[in-house]
Amino acid sequence: MPADGEGEARVTKEKTTMAQLSRRELELVAIGAALGSNCVPCIEYHIPEAKKAGVSDEEIREAVLLADKVRKVPARKVLEAANRMLGGDTPDG
Repeated sequence: MPADGEGEARVTKEKTTMAQLSRRELELVAIGAALGSNCVPCIEYHIPEAKKAGVSDEEIREAVLLADKVRKVPARKVLEAANRMLGGDTPDG
């Protein structure tokens, strides 16, 4: 993880209950979690680690896009709730 001490647990087979996953899979999971938690240092750490583990740029790009879609659902729901409470429509309709 980043040298600043955030998230001290490294993503390794030894320190996870997901020991059945390959290093490639663990790094893809970490990228999704990093994006979901808006952690720039984590993304900066895990993208190069994923590449070292043999994950292609296209696979990383797909993981990032999927994680971004998932991440946007709660934000959209909060905005919709706020707009409903204010008697307005959502920006999309």
